[in-house]
Amino acid sequence: MGTSASKLNRAIMADIHRLSLNQATTERWSVKEAVEGCLRHGIPSIGLWRHKIHEAGLRESVRLVRDAGLHVSSLCRGGMFPAPTREERQQRIEDTLRAIDECAELHADSLVLVVGASSAVGLVDARKMVEEGLAAIVSHARESGVRLGLEPLHPMYAGERCVLNTIDQALDMASPYAPMEVGLILDTFHIWWDPYVLQQITRAKGRIYGFHVSDWLVPVPDLLLGRGMMGDGVIDNRTLRGAVDRSGYAGPIEVEIFNQAIWDMPGNDVLSTVVERFTSLV
Repeated sequence: MGTSASKLNRAIMADIHRLSLNQATTERWSVKEAVEGCLRHGIPSIGLWRHKIHEAGLRESVRLVRDAGLHVSSLCRGGMFPAPTREERQQRIEDTLRAIDECAELHADSLVLVVGASSAVGLVDARKMVEEGLAAIVSHARESGVRLGLEPLHPMYAGERCVLNTIDQALDMASPYAPMEVGLILDTFHIWWDPYVLQQITRAKGRIYGFHVSDWLVPVPDLLLGRGMMGDGVIDNRTLRGAVDRSGYAGPIEVEIFNQAIWDMPGNDVLSTVVERFTSLV
């Protein structure tokens, strides 16, 4: 092998230690298949989704990641707090309390909170319900050793998925709590558009629990399933990563892609592309 090729391989291996596969990127795979895929491709961390864990069983999921020596970068998700009735809101709080227990069992870095939205209650009331829902779970998370990661989502989701839409807004909601209790998950798909994103990332120093990457395709093929592989769209993932790194985050970087075309590809082909694009573009 030539000298230049050897240097390239060393650079790839040096950087891949930050890479984490968010399980959503290989939606068709079970926990077992995703774990095995990470091992085949040298990916050291994985972000797990609760519906996949429930399919496999929590105990089996814990065993699989432990035996593989994988680090669990996140568990997704809790939250979805707004709802028109008190009973529904309480059910969502109780579900998130269960998610905290699952996160503790998996020794995940944080529980991702997609806080929810509801057209039935309106934006102002929905945000108040999120504050109330967060307040109801923080003590259990603290006792369980679980960090709660608020994920601000792109404003196009404010009506049905998430009423936290900027980093500053999420930081304001996290501010009543200690930096190691409530922080942020920053996803480039959701934050890249903001003209103040770099200043907001700087402000988030000490509360960044996770960093996710993908790309924004032009045109966007679907509001939910329209994310692209890094390099196929317009997001400058490397600049955003640099800002996050300078703000003190040195943990795993998850590749999280919701895209039916990618889900329909062979999973090993997806992971090969993930590794190549991550090391060259992130």
